[in-house]
Amino acid sequence: MVKIKIGKKILEQGRINMPYIISEAGVNHEGDIDTAKSMVEEVSKAGGDAIKFQAYKASGLASKQSPAYWDTAKEPTLSQYELFKKYDTFGKDEFEEIADYCRAYRIDFLATPFDIESADYLEPLVPAYKIASADITCMPLIRYIAKKQKPILLSTGAASVEEIHQAINWIHSEGNNEVVLLHCVLNYPTDYKDANLGMIKNMESLFTDQIIGYSDHTMAIHAIDALITAWLLGAKVIEKHYTHNKALKGNDHYHAMDFQDLKAVVRRIERIKNLIGSEKKTFSEKEIKSRQFARRSLVAKKLIPQGKVIQEEDLTWKRPGTGISPRDIDLVIGKKTKRSIKEDEILLWEYIVNGG
Repeated sequence: MVKIKIGKKILEQGRINMPYIISEAGVNHEGDIDTAKSMVEEVSKAGGDAIKFQAYKASGLASKQSPAYWDTAKEPTLSQYELFKKYDTFGKDEFEEIADYCRAYRIDFLATPFDIESADYLEPLVPAYKIASADITCMPLIRYIAKKQKPILLSTGAASVEEIHQAINWIHSEGNNEVVLLHCVLNYPTDYKDANLGMIKNMESLFTDQIIGYSDHTMAIHAIDALITAWLLGAKVIEKHYTHNKALKGNDHYHAMDFQDLKAVVRRIERIKNLIGSEKKTFSEKEIKSRQFARRSLVAKKLIPQGKVIQEEDLTWKRPGTGISPRDIDLVIGKKTKRSIKEDEILLWEYIVNGG
């Protein structure tokens, strides 16, 4: 049984526990520290487990010739470099301040480092590292982060099974065996019909030594269905982009959930978890009365005189189940009665010779 601890949450294969819920703030703070803190407060109040940011500098992430791969009708910037440059103002000092704020609000601070420098300054701040789908083939960065010996959340969008195995091997080669694989579709936004949540079960069968989760890029209108379905299919971690205002243009606002969405997801999962209840078949204390009164007992179909050998035609079965159970009818037939049993009277073992 694989177990991984992130913050206070234990992720465990084969158990239907509450998922680890990550709100991906990314750079939706747009460089404003007060906005970032406000998002921390919202995620905490909505019941999220963690809020995640992105740590990078555009000059170290994308060349000036890097084309867009997102829906330019939603985010019109045509260059990755130009888009990333707009929101790369946060660094070590800002993230330390936000991490302190997260501690005050009792949620985990997470971040995706896109370079060595950010991986280093994030190390004392995060309980786990996130590696983006786009970096699943970036061996130098993956191995460097793996050496930190912290759990790694590895998104697998646009990756082949072979590439996922390869990335896991790089992490394991550094002595780090704590990997959470996140099913993901690297398309912004992801069409509802392209979410392919069925891959979660497939990933469970292919990567038996890893915890499986899900990172969602569908439009916010589908978020509740997507995240809950992923959890029910086995995702132990669910992640969704988060914004303080879905009406804002561009970047990741247009496919992100907000406070009300996150709150609805958390509450719905809590209700479903209560519905699921015990994973071990038994009966509850509240069913004890039902067991006694809703079940049946053997009942005399007609008067059975004292000393008579009981025959099958002497018996029927009716509620309540306070007498001899019908499952024991073969033990009753052929036995003599100690006393007369009236028509419609429930049979007890004490009425039968050698009955009990």
